[in-house]
Amino acid sequence: MVDRFTTMLDCIDTGFLPDGILDQLPTPSQTGAVRVGGIDTNKPRTRAAMAAVTALSIAPDGFSVADLAATVHARTGQDYTTRQAAYDLRKLRGKNLVVKPGRGRRYQVPDDAARTLSAILTLRDRVIAPVLAGVRKPVGRPRNTYTRIDRDYDTLRYDMRALFTDLGIATAS
Repeated sequence: MVDRFTTMLDCIDTGFLPDGILDQLPTPSQTGAVRVGGIDTNKPRTRAAMAAVTALSIAPDGFSVADLAATVHARTGQDYTTRQAAYDLRKLRGKNLVVKPGRGRRYQVPDDAARTLSAILTLRDRVIAPVLAGVRKPVGRPRNTYTRIDRDYDTLRYDMRALFTDLGIATAS
């Protein structure tokens, strides 16, 4: 139990994106005989479900649909039924991000899938959204102290502005 817990913490701490995963997520998949839709990480409900699955991945004996629904509801405060949780789990199972060992009603997150989920969430929430939000010229006074991450974000924003200009994408209103 302790070994699984520490392994999951390591997997969540160190994200990894396999080649092509961002292109494969939105495509439909199949779980058994049932065809399910793809995973759209732009939808808040999907991101909330993925974050809850990541949080529940450290459970030693897995988690249930009701556990997922309760976690998403507690994190977002919005209504999230067990029916929605079951559908979201089915989509995650179609992409092998969640497995259902045996014939039980509990789900587990494999090591590689935990790395992938944490990387997708980090990339979407901590890299893409802030960089795209700040691609336009920064507004306001500069900070007194810059951390290394602040400098990295500024470099990314500057380079993204140049890339968007080269591609003909307007960044100023």
